[in-house]
Amino acid sequence: MITIVGLGPAGADSITRAGWSAIESAERLIVRTLSHPAAEQIAAVREIETCDDIYDQAEDFAGVYERIADRVLTAGSDGPVVYAVPGHPAIAEQAVALIRERAAGVGVDVEVIGAPSFLDVLLARLGVDPLDGGLQLLDARLLPRPLLLNLPTVFAQVDTALVAGTLKGRLLEVLDPEHPVLIAMDVGMEGEMIDPVPLAELDHAAVGPRTTVFIDPGQVGLPGLLAISQRLRQECPWDARQTHHSLARHLIEEAYELMEAVGRLPADAPGGEPDVPAYLEVEEELGDVLLQVIFHSMLAAEAGVFDIESVAEHHRRKLISRHPHVFGVDGGPPIEVDGAPEVTRNWERIKQVEKQRESLMDDVPVAMPALARAAKLQRRAASVGFDWEQPVEVLAVLKEELGELADALGDTEAVEQELGDVLFSLVNLARHLHIDPEMSLRQAVDRFSGRFRAMEAAGDLQGRSLDELNDLWEQAKSSRQ
Repeated sequence: MITIVGLGPAGADSITRAGWSAIESAERLIVRTLSHPAAEQIAAVREIETCDDIYDQAEDFAGVYERIADRVLTAGSDGPVVYAVPGHPAIAEQAVALIRERAAGVGVDVEVIGAPSFLDVLLARLGVDPLDGGLQLLDARLLPRPLLLNLPTVFAQVDTALVAGTLKGRLLEVLDPEHPVLIAMDVGMEGEMIDPVPLAELDHAAVGPRTTVFIDPGQVGLPGLLAISQRLRQECPWDARQTHHSLARHLIEEAYELMEAVGRLPADAPGGEPDVPAYLEVEEELGDVLLQVIFHSMLAAEAGVFDIESVAEHHRRKLISRHPHVFGVDGGPPIEVDGAPEVTRNWERIKQVEKQRESLMDDVPVAMPALARAAKLQRRAASVGFDWEQPVEVLAVLKEELGELADALGDTEAVEQELGDVLFSLVNLARHLHIDPEMSLRQAVDRFSGRFRAMEAAGDLQGRSLDELNDLWEQAKSSRQ
């Protein structure tokens, strides 16, 4: 039998009567740490064991929690034991969660006796009602990404300058440096301190084992964008009159602007040293595309069909079903795959079943840019093995198609067909070389435009001979690389 007792946020007077009864009658008492007022007071009147030695030996906190859980479970297997923790056992006590999870497997019963936590005292000090608008409680050492901030938020365990600095950096991604934060230390204890500071000074404040940070972020980040979009739909005349069809062209335009920004990233991005200015441009264009997704979802919500949350959930489930090599099938183990090509083949097979296609060529939009449509159809054909194995084989086909194009010169209809075959083969070659043909052509057009502008900068091009123009072209190539 293991009885887990909360020691409350401060001295022994915050322990409940049930907790005191368990502690006083315990034959064996283990406390997580002696570094707590109540634990010190108990140690003064009876024999206890502590887990402070584990903190000194383990390499990280995960290891600490594992070893504490092992120690308590072993003790509970030998006989009744009381395990006492600061605050409430269900708040910021990962070792307790591990004990409760594993206890049944080793035939040990667990009883939990609660106590006030630092959170109870902190909310009382701040006058915050968690049911009035909500509250978010996070471990500052395990910050999620993205860090969604749309509720008043308590960050517990800001116990080192490094954790405080990391928290500051993450918060500055969405909040201004002047945004107020509250730093609370030793809440409920003698020497309690609650100080407001600007976010920019968070990592300069004193922190310790019982430091907590509280912020009221307002509406920022993704939740803030959703809130702003809903308000604009209600109050802005332009937003209010939009329909799915009126917005369609904006989505296409924004997607092209995003493609242009992505094209400015290094070819190996995200590998290598990040080009920050280029990434910032991508960030801006991604925001424009995201707004279109949110807008269409808002309109669908008005129709009572779906909203942005159900869009995300639908896609989450789709990703799981299309990655059986990661998530398994119907709760089973992941299937084995032989590299990325088999992943692609499985993906297309699953999609074909989901969408009830009669052919792999179905539901590829005719309105897609021809290069992108060619690549998509080729990938689908390749998913059943209808593909060349090596780029050199595709290159040979391309040479054949160029020969057929040369033979067709003079026959307009035949030239158009053969030229299409050449372009289709070029897309095939790009696919085998893992190059996006649209992006490659876009970059080639940009290079041509830049070099031609350089030729124009050298003087008036009208009246020059072809040889002179070619010389200017070569100069532009050599100067602009």
